[in-house]
Amino acid sequence: MHLVWLTAWLALYIQFTASTAPTCQLKSLRVEGLKVPGDVIIGATFPVHENKVFPNRNFNDYPGAVQCYSFSFRSYRWLHAMMYAIEEINASPALLPNITLGYSIYDSCDIIPRGIEGVLWMVSGTDEVVLNYRCYAQAPLAAVIGDSASSVSIPMTNILGIYNYPQISYFSSAMSLANRHNFPTFFRTIPNDMIQSLGLAQLVKHFGWSWVGVLADEDDYGQGLSTIFKQEAQKLGICIEFLEKVPILYSESHTHRIVEVIKTSTAKVVVVFSWETYLYPIMMEIDKQNINEKIWIASEAWSTSSALSKNQVFTMLTGSVGFAIHRGEIPGFKKYLLGLHPLKSPNDIYLRIFWEEAFKCRWKNQDILPETENSTLSCTGKEELGKLENTFLDVSNLRMTYNTYNAVYAVAYALQNLYNCQPDKGPFVGGSCAYIKNFEPWQILHYMKNVHFRTWAGEEIYFDENGDPPALYDIVNWKPTTSGDIQYIKVGSYNSSAPPGKELVLIDSAILWPGEKKQVPLSVCSESCLPGWRKATRQGQPICCFDCIPCSEGEISSHKDSTECLPCPDDQWPNERRDICVPKMVEFLSYSEPLGIVLAVLSIVISVVPKSILGLFLWYRHTPIVKANNRQLSYVLLCALTLCPLCSLIFIGKPSSASCILRQTMFAIIFALSVSCVLAKTIMVIIAFKASKPGSNLHRWVGSRLPNTIACLGTLIQAGICALWLGYAPPFPQNNMNSQVGKIILECNEGSSLAFWCMMGYMGILAIVSFVIAFLARKLPNSFNEAKFITFSMLVFVIVWLSFIPSYLSTRGKYTVAVEIFAILSSSAGLLGCIFFPKCYVILLKPERNTRDFLMGKGSSTNKKK
Repeated sequence: MHLVWLTAWLALYIQFTASTAPTCQLKSLRVEGLKVPGDVIIGATFPVHENKVFPNRNFNDYPGAVQCYSFSFRSYRWLHAMMYAIEEINASPALLPNITLGYSIYDSCDIIPRGIEGVLWMVSGTDEVVLNYRCYAQAPLAAVIGDSASSVSIPMTNILGIYNYPQISYFSSAMSLANRHNFPTFFRTIPNDMIQSLGLAQLVKHFGWSWVGVLADEDDYGQGLSTIFKQEAQKLGICIEFLEKVPILYSESHTHRIVEVIKTSTAKVVVVFSWETYLYPIMMEIDKQNINEKIWIASEAWSTSSALSKNQVFTMLTGSVGFAIHRGEIPGFKKYLLGLHPLKSPNDIYLRIFWEEAFKCRWKNQDILPETENSTLSCTGKEELGKLENTFLDVSNLRMTYNTYNAVYAVAYALQNLYNCQPDKGPFVGGSCAYIKNFEPWQILHYMKNVHFRTWAGEEIYFDENGDPPALYDIVNWKPTTSGDIQYIKVGSYNSSAPPGKELVLIDSAILWPGEKKQVPLSVCSESCLPGWRKATRQGQPICCFDCIPCSEGEISSHKDSTECLPCPDDQWPNERRDICVPKMVEFLSYSEPLGIVLAVLSIVISVVPKSILGLFLWYRHTPIVKANNRQLSYVLLCALTLCPLCSLIFIGKPSSASCILRQTMFAIIFALSVSCVLAKTIMVIIAFKASKPGSNLHRWVGSRLPNTIACLGTLIQAGICALWLGYAPPFPQNNMNSQVGKIILECNEGSSLAFWCMMGYMGILAIVSFVIAFLARKLPNSFNEAKFITFSMLVFVIVWLSFIPSYLSTRGKYTVAVEIFAILSSSAGLLGCIFFPKCYVILLKPERNTRDFLMGKGSSTNKKK
C-alpha cells in the first residue's frame, strides 16, 4: 500500500521536475531549505508553518506549489533545539572531536508532498533534486530528524528506507511505525502510542474506576489507541459504558449526539484519545450544556493543549488528568534563544520570518508574506526578544523540543561510536570500520540501532528492536489559576522500563479533582462489595454491573469485590462480618462452667443420699421393714444407686479415650445392676406372697439365691453387651466441627450406634419387665406393699428414659451430655425416692409400724428393737 502510494508521488515529482522551469519548482514562498555545511550532515524536517493552501487541481496543467502560512513559534523552537544541540556538540571536546556537524533543514509544512520533497532534497545533496542520485562531493548525510506528523513520517521513512538512511522522529507516535518489517530504518524519541494506551488503563485502575466512557478520533490515532485501551481495560476489570468516535470533519448532529451520550451516561470518567482540533467543538457543546460532573482523562495529544486550557473557556476541564510527553530541561537554551538575531544569521531564512511575525513588522525590500501583509511597521533589527511573551521563548515545558534535542544527540553518539571503531575490530566484514567523513547509510544505521547514552540529567536514551525509546510520560493535572485559566501541573510519571507494578508513580494528594476536591471521585456501575460479600453479575450486563450477596455460612471473602467466597478450614469459622476466619470456640461440658458445676454438685448430693440410707438400714438392719424382701439385695441396690450419680461425673470434663470408654460402660453396668435388683425384689414380692398360701410349692424359691441370681444374671448380660461393644467398635474422643455453627465440640463418638442402642434397649427391657411385674403385684394384700413403690419407681424410670431418647437426638454439643447426665440423676433419684423413702419414713417417723404383724397386715404392735 505504502509503496504504491509512494510510486505515484515519485512519478508526479519526476514529471514536474522534468517539465517545468526552475521558477516553478516545488519551492513555496520563503520556504526553501536551510543549509549549514559540515563534515557530516544531519537532515531535518519541521512544520515551521502550520497551515497551507493547496493549488487548484486542473488536470490540464502542471501541479502548482503548495503555499504555507501561519508561522508556528512552537515548531520553530523545535528547529532551534536541533541547531542548539549541534552547536553544543561541535563545541564539545569529548563528543566527535575534530568533526564538525552541519545540517540541512526543510519546512515540511506538516504535509506529505513537502515532507517527500525535503527528503529527496537532503538525499540528493544538491539544491537541484535528482532522483536516485547522491552528490558525493558533499558531506555524507548521517540521518534525518523528523517529521512531527506520523502521516508525513511514513512516506519519508519509505524513501529513506530504500537507501538505509536512519530517520529519528521527535513527534511521530503512530503504532504502525513500530513495524520493523515495513519501517526498518525508523527510530523515534517519543514513545509508541500503544504504551500510553496501556498506561492510561493502569491509571484508571489505580484510581479504582471500573466504569468509564471513551471518546476517540475516527482516524488511525484515535481508533488504534482506543482499541488497545479497551483490550487492556478488560484485562484489568474495567468496563466501557460507551465508545464514541470524534468526527474529523465537523458534524453538528454527530457532535450533539456525542454530548447527549456523555450527559446521560452514568460513568463519571471519560477517557479521550483525540487531537485538540477535533475535540474543541465537542467541548464547546459540553460547556454550553453545563456538564461539569465528568472527569476527563487525556491522551498526550491534548493533555497540554493551550487552546483548551487558556482564555477561561473550558472551566469544566478543571481536575482533568492525563499523560503528557515527558518534559525535560535544556541547559542554556533560553539564553541561546534570546541571543538570536536576523543580522547575526543572515542565511537563516526562517529567522527573518519569525522576526516579522513576532514583532508584527516587515523588513524592507522583502516580499510581503501572508502573515505580515497587514503589518504597517518596519523591522529595524533593534527589537528586543526579551520583551516578548510567546511560545517560542517559553522553555518551562520543553517536550517536543526536548525530544528533538535528544534525537540530535542520538545521531551524534551513533557517529561517535562509528568514529571510535578500531581497525580489525569493527562490526562489518572482516572487522572493518567505516570512515567518519565517507560512510554508507547502512553503516551508520548499524550504530543507530545500538546507540545507548545518558543525557546530562541522567536519563537513558536507547532504542528497542522496534526503534522505540523507553516510554516515559509525565502525568499532569489541570488546575485553575488566579486568572481563571487552567494550568497543567505534573503529579506523577509513567515509566515503561520500570519493574513490573512500579511503572506508575503518582502523588495522589497533589491531584485536584473537579469542584476542587481532594478525594478521588467514584466511577463505578455498582458500588463495591465489602469483605464478607461476593459479586453476582447481573444477567445481560457487563461484569462491572453486579449485585452484592453475603457469603454463605462457613465462607468468607477477605477483600472488596470478591467474585467468590472461600470456605474456612475445618477448625476455623467466619467472624460476624465474614471477612476473616477465626478459630472455632471449643465446647465441652466442663467443671468450670455453671452447668457443669450444678450437675456435678447434684451428682454428689444425690450420691450421698443412698449412702445415708444405707447407713440407716445398717443401723436398723434387724427391724422387719429392713429385713423384708431381701435385706442384702437392698444393700446392693443402695450401693448401685450411690454409684449411679457418681458415674455421671465421668461425663463432665474434656473427653479422653479412657473417659469415653468408661462413661457409657460404667453407666450401663451400674444401671443394669440397679434395675436387675429392682426386678429381683419385684419377683420376690410375688413369690413371697404366693408362698404364704397353703399348699404352695414356691417355698423352695424363698430365700436369697433366686434374687441374687436374677441380679447377677441381669448385670452379666449387660456386661457382655458392653464387652462386645468395646471389642468391636469402642467409643473414642472426636472433634466434631460440623454439628454446631462456629464451634468445635469435643465429644465422645459412640463407635457403634447399634451397640449403644442395644445397651439402652436392654436396660429398657429390664425396666419394663420390672414395671409390668410390679404393676401386677401392686394390689397384694399387705400393709406395706413394696410392689406398689417399685411400680412408681419403674414408672418414673421408664418415663425419664423415654423422654431421654428424643432429647438426646435433638440436642448438640455439651447439652447432649447434660441431657444424659440429667436422665441418670433423675432416674437414680426416682428409684431412690420411690423405693426407699417410704421405708425411711416408717423407720424414722412411724416406728410403731416397723413390726412384723403390721407388715403382715395383722394390726399394730409395739415396736421391738432386736
